[in-house]
Amino acid sequence: MHRTNPDGTVISSHCDFCDAEFIDAAMVEGHQGSLVCMKCLGAAFTELKTLNAGAENKGRKCRMCLEERDEAQWESPLMPGAVICLRCTTMAYRALEKDSESGWKRPGTA
Repeated sequence: MHRTNPDGTVISSHCDFCDAEFIDAAMVEGHQGSLVCMKCLGAAFTELKTLNAGAENKGRKCRMCLEERDEAQWESPLMPGAVICLRCTTMAYRALEKDSESGWKRPGTA
């Protein structure tokens, strides 16, 4: 999420899943300014892709795509109700992998 001045200029940007402020760090932006940090993306990747979990959150509105998807979703333990769907998790980590400056590595890889 972006915190803005009344004129619309951005004051700061924060992860929608942990509220960490982005300062010179890679992030992925979803619809209407939603943001996910690399730590939350790593947790979502681990739960959804490695552990094949998250099915209990099916059908909830994803903060990134703003859709209710019938697929596994990761819910932030720090911000209850904040979920990211499998599709958005996949799109986000693939985008970061293409950006050599992001420093993103899939959890469990070197």
